[in-house]
Amino acid sequence: MTLAFHLRLRSLPARALSMLPLVLLIAACSKPEPVPDTPREVVVLQARQRQGAQMLRLPAEVQSRFVTAMSFRVAGKLAQRRVHLGDKVRKGQLLARLDPVDADYNAASARADLDSARQHLDAAAKQLKRDTEQAGENLISAQQLEQSQDAHAAAQAQFKAAQARAGVAGNQRNYTELVADRDGVISAEQANTGDVLAAGQPVYSLAWAGAVDVITDAAEGQVARIRAGAPATVTLAALPGRSFNGRVREISPAADAQSRTYRVKVTLEQADPAVLLGMSGEVLIANQDTSAAPLTVLPATALFHQGDKPALWIVRSDGQLELRPVTVAAYGERSISLTQGVAAGEQVVVQGVHTLTAGEKVKPIAPLHAEDFAL
Repeated sequence: MTLAFHLRLRSLPARALSMLPLVLLIAACSKPEPVPDTPREVVVLQARQRQGAQMLRLPAEVQSRFVTAMSFRVAGKLAQRRVHLGDKVRKGQLLARLDPVDADYNAASARADLDSARQHLDAAAKQLKRDTEQAGENLISAQQLEQSQDAHAAAQAQFKAAQARAGVAGNQRNYTELVADRDGVISAEQANTGDVLAAGQPVYSLAWAGAVDVITDAAEGQVARIRAGAPATVTLAALPGRSFNGRVREISPAADAQSRTYRVKVTLEQADPAVLLGMSGEVLIANQDTSAAPLTVLPATALFHQGDKPALWIVRSDGQLELRPVTVAAYGERSISLTQGVAAGEQVVVQGVHTLTAGEKVKPIAPLHAEDFAL
Protein backbone atom coordinates (compact mmCIF):
# COMPACT_ATOMS: atom_id res chain seq x y z
CA MET A 1 0.00 0.00 0.00
CA THR A 2 1.17 3.54 -0.74
CA LEU A 3 1.76 6.32 1.81
CA ALA A 4 -1.26 8.22 0.42
CA PHE A 5 -3.53 5.27 1.08
CA HIS A 6 -2.35 5.03 4.72
CA LEU A 7 -2.95 8.76 5.22
CA ARG A 8 -6.55 8.36 3.91
CA LEU A 9 -7.18 5.52 6.36
CA ARG A 10 -6.03 7.63 9.33
CA SER A 11 -8.36 10.46 8.27
CA LEU A 12 -11.47 8.20 8.33
CA PRO A 13 -13.73 8.05 11.40
CA ALA A 14 -13.29 5.13 13.75
CA ARG A 15 -16.69 3.62 12.84
CA ALA A 16 -15.84 3.71 9.14
CA LEU A 17 -12.55 2.03 9.87
CA SER A 18 -14.34 -0.76 11.71
CA MET A 19 -16.58 -1.42 8.67
CA LEU A 20 -13.73 -1.50 6.18
CA PRO A 21 -12.82 -5.23 6.55
CA LEU A 22 -16.45 -6.21 5.89
CA VAL A 23 -16.60 -4.09 2.75
CA LEU A 24 -13.37 -5.61 1.45
CA LEU A 25 -14.68 -9.14 2.14
CA ILE A 26 -17.92 -8.52 0.22
CA ALA A 27 -16.02 -7.05 -2.69
CA ALA A 28 -13.72 -10.08 -2.82
CA CYS A 29 -16.65 -12.56 -2.87
CA SER A 30 -18.68 -10.80 -5.54
CA LYS A 31 -18.58 -12.40 -9.08
CA PRO A 32 -17.76 -10.36 -12.16
CA GLU A 33 -20.55 -9.82 -14.65
CA PRO A 34 -20.60 -12.61 -17.28
CA VAL A 35 -19.16 -11.75 -20.69
CA PRO A 36 -21.67 -12.55 -23.42
CA ASP A 37 -20.69 -15.51 -25.66
CA THR A 38 -19.34 -14.55 -29.08
CA PRO A 39 -21.34 -16.21 -31.90
CA ARG A 40 -19.43 -18.93 -33.68
CA GLU A 41 -18.26 -18.10 -37.20
CA VAL A 42 -19.45 -20.40 -40.00
CA VAL A 43 -18.58 -20.33 -43.71
CA VAL A 44 -21.72 -19.83 -45.82
CA LEU A 45 -22.73 -19.41 -49.44
CA GLN A 46 -25.89 -17.78 -50.69
CA ALA A 47 -28.16 -20.21 -52.50
CA ARG A 48 -28.68 -19.34 -56.17
CA GLN A 49 -30.98 -21.11 -58.58
CA ARG A 50 -30.12 -22.21 -62.07
CA GLN A 51 -32.53 -23.13 -64.79
CA GLY A 52 -32.88 -26.90 -64.62
CA ALA A 53 -33.46 -27.25 -68.35
CA GLN A 54 -29.92 -26.33 -69.32
CA MET A 55 -27.32 -29.01 -68.58
CA LEU A 56 -26.86 -32.14 -66.53
CA ARG A 57 -23.33 -32.62 -65.16
CA LEU A 58 -22.38 -36.27 -64.63
CA PRO A 59 -19.14 -38.19 -63.98
CA ALA A 60 -17.99 -40.18 -67.01
CA GLU A 61 -15.45 -42.71 -68.27
CA VAL A 62 -14.12 -43.52 -71.74
CA GLN A 63 -14.80 -47.07 -72.91
CA SER A 64 -14.65 -48.91 -76.21
CA ARG A 65 -17.98 -49.13 -77.99
CA PHE A 66 -17.45 -52.82 -78.76
CA VAL A 67 -15.64 -55.40 -76.61
CA THR A 68 -15.23 -59.03 -77.69
CA ALA A 69 -14.51 -61.98 -75.40
CA MET A 70 -11.66 -63.89 -77.05
CA SER A 71 -11.83 -67.65 -76.41
CA PHE A 72 -10.80 -70.97 -77.92
CA ARG A 73 -13.41 -72.99 -79.79
CA VAL A 74 -11.99 -76.23 -78.36
CA ALA A 75 -11.02 -77.38 -74.89
CA GLY A 76 -7.39 -77.83 -73.86
CA LYS A 77 -4.47 -76.70 -71.73
CA LEU A 78 -3.30 -73.13 -72.25
CA ALA A 79 0.33 -73.51 -73.29
CA GLN A 80 1.30 -69.99 -74.32
CA ARG A 81 0.07 -66.41 -74.10
CA ARG A 82 1.56 -64.03 -76.64
CA VAL A 83 0.00 -60.71 -75.55
CA HIS A 84 -0.86 -59.06 -72.25
CA LEU A 85 -3.12 -56.42 -70.75
CA GLY A 86 -2.94 -53.10 -72.61
CA ASP A 87 -1.20 -54.49 -75.71
CA LYS A 88 -2.37 -53.27 -79.12
CA VAL A 89 -3.05 -56.12 -81.55
CA ARG A 90 -3.69 -56.38 -85.28
CA LYS A 91 -6.16 -58.51 -87.19
CA GLY A 92 -4.71 -61.98 -87.74
CA GLN A 93 -2.16 -61.69 -84.93
CA LEU A 94 -1.60 -64.81 -82.79
CA LEU A 95 -2.76 -64.15 -79.21
CA ALA A 96 -2.45 -67.53 -77.45
CA ARG A 97 -1.99 -71.23 -78.10
CA LEU A 98 -3.29 -74.47 -76.56
CA ASP A 99 -1.23 -77.63 -76.18
CA PRO A 100 -1.67 -79.15 -79.70
CA VAL A 101 -0.60 -82.77 -79.03
CA ASP A 102 -4.06 -84.33 -78.88
CA ALA A 103 -5.27 -82.23 -81.83
CA ASP A 104 -2.26 -83.35 -83.87
CA TYR A 105 -2.99 -87.01 -83.13
CA ASN A 106 -6.63 -86.56 -84.05
CA ALA A 107 -5.75 -84.83 -87.30
CA ALA A 108 -3.22 -87.55 -88.21
CA SER A 109 -5.78 -90.28 -87.54
CA ALA A 110 -8.34 -88.48 -89.69
CA ARG A 111 -5.84 -88.11 -92.54
CA ALA A 112 -5.01 -91.83 -92.35
CA ASP A 113 -8.73 -92.72 -92.53
CA LEU A 114 -9.08 -90.41 -95.51
CA ASP A 115 -6.17 -92.10 -97.33
CA SER A 116 -7.69 -95.52 -96.65
CA ALA A 117 -11.09 -94.40 -97.93
CA ARG A 118 -9.49 -92.92 -101.06
CA GLN A 119 -7.73 -96.20 -101.85
CA HIS A 120 -10.93 -98.15 -101.26
CA LEU A 121 -12.80 -95.77 -103.58
CA ASP A 122 -10.14 -96.12 -106.28
CA ALA A 123 -10.35 -99.92 -106.10
CA ALA A 124 -14.16 -99.81 -106.27
CA ALA A 125 -14.02 -97.44 -109.25
CA LYS A 126 -11.66 -99.75 -111.14
CA GLN A 127 -13.82 -102.78 -110.41
CA LEU A 128 -16.91 -100.94 -111.57
CA LYS A 129 -15.18 -99.96 -114.80
CA ARG A 130 -14.17 -103.59 -115.56
CA ASP A 131 -17.61 -104.97 -114.72
CA THR A 132 -19.28 -102.34 -116.88
CA GLU A 133 -17.11 -103.30 -119.90
CA GLN A 134 -17.72 -107.02 -119.32
CA ALA A 135 -21.44 -106.52 -118.91
CA GLY A 136 -21.49 -104.78 -122.29
CA GLU A 137 -20.05 -107.97 -123.82
CA ASN A 138 -22.44 -110.15 -121.78
CA LEU A 139 -19.52 -111.73 -119.92
CA ILE A 140 -21.04 -111.14 -116.44
CA SER A 141 -24.54 -111.10 -115.13
CA ALA A 142 -26.55 -107.97 -114.44
CA GLN A 143 -26.64 -108.88 -110.76
CA GLN A 144 -22.83 -108.81 -110.56
CA LEU A 145 -22.79 -105.38 -112.20
CA GLU A 146 -25.30 -104.09 -109.64
CA GLN A 147 -23.09 -105.38 -106.82
CA SER A 148 -20.11 -103.47 -108.26
CA GLN A 149 -22.22 -100.35 -108.57
CA ASP A 150 -23.37 -100.64 -104.93
CA ALA A 151 -19.79 -101.23 -103.73
CA HIS A 152 -18.60 -98.15 -105.60
CA ALA A 153 -21.40 -96.00 -104.16
CA ALA A 154 -20.60 -97.20 -100.62
CA ALA A 155 -16.88 -96.50 -101.12
CA GLN A 156 -17.70 -93.06 -102.44
CA ALA A 157 -19.86 -92.31 -99.37
CA GLN A 158 -17.12 -93.56 -97.03
CA PHE A 159 -14.61 -91.33 -98.77
CA LYS A 160 -16.81 -88.23 -98.37
CA ALA A 161 -17.34 -89.03 -94.67
CA ALA A 162 -13.60 -89.50 -94.14
CA GLN A 163 -12.96 -86.28 -96.02
CA ALA A 164 -15.37 -84.40 -93.73
CA ARG A 165 -13.81 -85.92 -90.60
CA ALA A 166 -10.35 -84.90 -91.82
CA GLY A 167 -11.63 -81.38 -92.40
CA VAL A 168 -13.08 -81.19 -88.89
CA ALA A 169 -9.87 -82.58 -87.39
CA GLY A 170 -7.86 -80.00 -89.30
CA ASN A 171 -10.08 -77.23 -88.03
CA GLN A 172 -9.77 -78.57 -84.50
CA ARG A 173 -6.00 -78.35 -84.89
CA ASN A 174 -6.25 -74.78 -86.14
CA TYR A 175 -8.57 -73.87 -83.26
CA THR A 176 -5.72 -74.50 -80.80
CA GLU A 177 -4.39 -71.10 -81.91
CA LEU A 178 -6.27 -67.97 -80.81
CA VAL A 179 -6.07 -65.27 -83.47
CA ALA A 180 -7.36 -61.68 -83.31
CA ASP A 181 -10.23 -61.17 -85.73
CA ARG A 182 -9.81 -57.36 -85.76
CA ASP A 183 -7.57 -54.53 -84.61
CA GLY A 184 -7.91 -53.50 -80.97
CA VAL A 185 -6.49 -53.35 -77.45
CA ILE A 186 -6.38 -56.13 -74.86
CA SER A 187 -8.63 -54.71 -72.12
CA ALA A 188 -8.72 -57.74 -69.79
CA GLU A 189 -6.98 -61.07 -69.12
CA GLN A 190 -9.09 -63.94 -67.83
CA ALA A 191 -6.80 -66.99 -68.02
CA ASN A 192 -3.23 -67.89 -67.13
CA THR A 193 -0.69 -70.13 -68.80
CA GLY A 194 -1.20 -73.70 -67.62
CA ASP A 195 -4.95 -73.41 -67.05
CA VAL A 196 -7.14 -76.17 -68.49
CA LEU A 197 -9.86 -74.37 -70.41
CA ALA A 198 -13.29 -75.41 -71.56
CA ALA A 199 -14.42 -74.55 -75.05
CA GLY A 200 -15.62 -70.95 -75.11
CA GLN A 201 -13.98 -69.96 -71.81
CA PRO A 202 -12.70 -66.35 -72.16
CA VAL A 203 -8.95 -65.78 -72.29
CA TYR A 204 -8.88 -62.07 -73.21
CA SER A 205 -11.26 -59.18 -73.73
CA LEU A 206 -10.53 -57.28 -76.94
CA ALA A 207 -11.65 -53.65 -77.12
CA TRP A 208 -12.13 -52.77 -80.76
CA ALA A 209 -10.01 -49.99 -82.20
CA GLY A 210 -11.82 -46.93 -83.49
CA ALA A 211 -15.17 -45.98 -82.03
CA VAL A 212 -15.28 -45.15 -78.33
CA ASP A 213 -18.14 -44.21 -76.02
CA VAL A 214 -18.21 -41.95 -72.99
CA ILE A 215 -20.11 -43.88 -70.33
CA THR A 216 -22.04 -42.30 -67.46
CA ASP A 217 -24.79 -43.35 -65.06
CA ALA A 218 -27.89 -41.23 -64.49
CA ALA A 219 -30.13 -41.34 -61.44
CA GLU A 220 -33.85 -42.02 -61.65
CA GLY A 221 -34.62 -38.31 -61.40
CA GLN A 222 -32.24 -37.50 -64.25
CA VAL A 223 -32.81 -40.16 -66.88
CA ALA A 224 -36.29 -38.84 -67.73
CA ARG A 225 -34.70 -35.55 -68.79
CA ILE A 226 -32.19 -37.15 -71.19
CA ARG A 227 -33.07 -37.91 -74.81
CA ALA A 228 -31.19 -39.93 -77.41
CA GLY A 229 -29.39 -37.57 -79.75
CA ALA A 230 -29.07 -34.78 -77.17
CA PRO A 231 -25.84 -32.75 -77.52
CA ALA A 232 -23.17 -33.29 -74.88
CA THR A 233 -19.77 -31.88 -73.94
CA VAL A 234 -17.04 -34.10 -72.47
CA THR A 235 -14.09 -32.91 -70.39
CA LEU A 236 -11.35 -35.30 -69.21
CA ALA A 237 -9.06 -34.90 -66.22
CA ALA A 238 -6.08 -36.19 -68.20
CA LEU A 239 -6.59 -33.54 -70.91
CA PRO A 240 -7.08 -30.25 -69.04
CA GLY A 241 -8.24 -27.28 -71.06
CA ARG A 242 -9.83 -29.43 -73.78
CA SER A 243 -13.43 -30.38 -74.39
CA PHE A 244 -15.02 -32.79 -76.86
CA ASN A 245 -18.43 -32.56 -78.47
CA GLY A 246 -20.66 -35.59 -78.61
CA ARG A 247 -24.24 -36.83 -78.63
CA VAL A 248 -26.22 -39.27 -76.53
CA ARG A 249 -26.22 -42.54 -78.47
CA GLU A 250 -27.97 -44.92 -76.10
CA ILE A 251 -29.95 -44.87 -72.84
CA SER A 252 -30.42 -48.09 -70.91
CA PRO A 253 -34.11 -49.02 -70.64
CA ALA A 254 -33.62 -50.69 -67.23
CA ALA A 255 -31.82 -49.66 -64.04
CA ASP A 256 -28.76 -51.49 -62.77
CA ALA A 257 -29.76 -54.01 -60.10
CA GLN A 258 -27.10 -52.79 -57.64
CA SER A 259 -26.78 -49.02 -58.12
CA ARG A 260 -30.33 -48.37 -59.41
CA THR A 261 -28.88 -46.03 -62.03
CA TYR A 262 -29.33 -45.98 -65.80
CA ARG A 263 -26.37 -46.38 -68.16
CA VAL A 264 -26.05 -43.56 -70.71
CA LYS A 265 -23.61 -43.75 -73.64
CA VAL A 266 -22.31 -40.64 -75.39
CA THR A 267 -20.50 -40.88 -78.74
CA LEU A 268 -17.85 -38.32 -79.65
CA GLU A 269 -18.53 -36.52 -82.91
CA GLN A 270 -14.88 -36.74 -83.93
CA ALA A 271 -12.40 -39.42 -82.88
CA ASP A 272 -9.26 -38.10 -81.19
CA PRO A 273 -6.13 -40.24 -80.63
CA ALA A 274 -5.50 -38.39 -77.36
CA VAL A 275 -8.69 -39.87 -75.87
CA LEU A 276 -7.62 -43.20 -74.38
CA LEU A 277 -9.67 -46.00 -72.87
CA GLY A 278 -10.20 -45.66 -69.12
CA MET A 279 -9.86 -41.86 -68.96
CA SER A 280 -12.32 -40.24 -66.54
CA GLY A 281 -13.94 -36.83 -66.41
CA GLU A 282 -17.33 -35.18 -66.70
CA VAL A 283 -20.03 -35.05 -69.33
CA LEU A 284 -22.52 -32.20 -69.64
CA ILE A 285 -25.73 -33.32 -71.33
CA ALA A 286 -28.31 -30.87 -72.58
CA ASN A 287 -31.53 -31.33 -70.64
CA GLN A 288 -34.43 -31.82 -73.04
CA ASP A 289 -37.15 -31.33 -70.43
CA THR A 290 -38.14 -27.66 -70.81
CA SER A 291 -40.60 -27.99 -67.93
CA ALA A 292 -37.87 -28.93 -65.45
CA ALA A 293 -37.89 -26.93 -62.23
CA PRO A 294 -34.95 -24.64 -61.43
CA LEU A 295 -32.08 -26.26 -59.56
CA THR A 296 -30.05 -24.99 -56.63
CA VAL A 297 -26.41 -26.01 -57.03
CA LEU A 298 -24.21 -26.06 -53.91
CA PRO A 299 -20.82 -27.53 -52.96
CA ALA A 300 -20.95 -31.19 -51.91
CA THR A 301 -19.30 -30.20 -48.61
CA ALA A 302 -22.60 -28.62 -47.53
CA LEU A 303 -24.44 -31.95 -47.50
CA PHE A 304 -25.48 -33.36 -44.12
CA HIS A 305 -28.03 -36.01 -43.14
CA GLN A 306 -31.11 -35.97 -40.97
CA GLY A 307 -31.61 -39.64 -40.23
CA ASP A 308 -31.30 -41.29 -43.65
CA LYS A 309 -32.45 -38.18 -45.54
CA PRO A 310 -30.16 -35.50 -47.04
CA ALA A 311 -30.23 -32.14 -45.26
CA LEU A 312 -28.46 -28.77 -45.10
CA TRP A 313 -27.63 -26.30 -42.34
CA ILE A 314 -29.43 -22.98 -42.95
CA VAL A 315 -28.58 -19.75 -41.12
CA ARG A 316 -31.90 -18.08 -40.30
CA SER A 317 -32.44 -14.32 -40.14
CA ASP A 318 -32.05 -14.39 -36.33
CA GLY A 319 -28.59 -15.96 -36.68
CA GLN A 320 -29.60 -19.42 -35.44
CA LEU A 321 -28.94 -22.68 -37.28
CA GLU A 322 -31.70 -24.80 -38.76
CA LEU A 323 -31.22 -28.34 -40.11
CA ARG A 324 -33.51 -28.60 -43.11
CA PRO A 325 -34.23 -31.68 -45.26
CA VAL A 326 -33.72 -31.25 -49.01
CA THR A 327 -34.36 -33.16 -52.24
CA VAL A 328 -31.20 -33.95 -54.24
CA ALA A 329 -31.67 -34.25 -57.99
CA ALA A 330 -28.05 -35.00 -58.91
CA TYR A 331 -24.71 -35.73 -57.28
CA GLY A 332 -21.70 -34.27 -59.07
CA GLU A 333 -18.00 -34.74 -58.45
CA ARG A 334 -17.87 -31.56 -56.30
CA SER A 335 -21.45 -30.38 -56.19
CA ILE A 336 -25.06 -31.33 -55.48
CA SER A 337 -28.15 -30.13 -57.33
CA LEU A 338 -31.32 -29.58 -55.32
CA THR A 339 -34.92 -29.28 -56.45
CA GLN A 340 -36.54 -28.62 -53.05
CA GLY A 341 -35.62 -27.44 -49.56
CA VAL A 342 -33.66 -24.23 -50.12
CA ALA A 343 -34.94 -20.89 -51.36
CA ALA A 344 -32.87 -18.48 -53.44
CA GLY A 345 -30.92 -16.06 -51.26
CA GLU A 346 -30.80 -18.25 -48.13
CA GLN A 347 -27.44 -18.71 -46.44
CA VAL A 348 -26.19 -22.30 -46.44
CA VAL A 349 -23.27 -23.55 -44.34
CA VAL A 350 -20.70 -25.14 -46.66
CA GLN A 351 -17.87 -26.06 -44.28
CA GLY A 352 -17.64 -27.93 -40.98
CA VAL A 353 -21.24 -29.14 -41.12
CA HIS A 354 -20.56 -32.14 -38.86
CA THR A 355 -19.73 -29.96 -35.85
CA LEU A 356 -22.91 -27.87 -35.74
CA THR A 357 -25.98 -28.01 -33.48
CA ALA A 358 -29.55 -27.02 -34.27
CA GLY A 359 -30.48 -23.67 -32.71
CA GLU A 360 -26.86 -22.63 -32.25
CA LYS A 361 -26.15 -18.91 -32.62
CA VAL A 362 -23.63 -18.30 -35.39
CA LYS A 363 -22.02 -15.52 -37.37
CA PRO A 364 -22.01 -16.18 -41.14
CA ILE A 365 -18.85 -15.29 -43.03
CA ALA A 366 -17.85 -15.61 -46.68
CA PRO A 367 -15.26 -18.22 -47.76
CA LEU A 368 -11.66 -17.06 -47.41
CA HIS A 369 -10.83 -18.63 -50.78
CA ALA A 370 -13.94 -18.44 -52.95
CA GLU A 371 -12.29 -20.45 -55.72
CA ASP A 372 -12.37 -23.53 -53.46
CA PHE A 373 -16.16 -23.51 -53.73
CA ALA A 374 -16.46 -22.62 -57.41
CA LEU A 375 -19.04 -24.77 -59.22
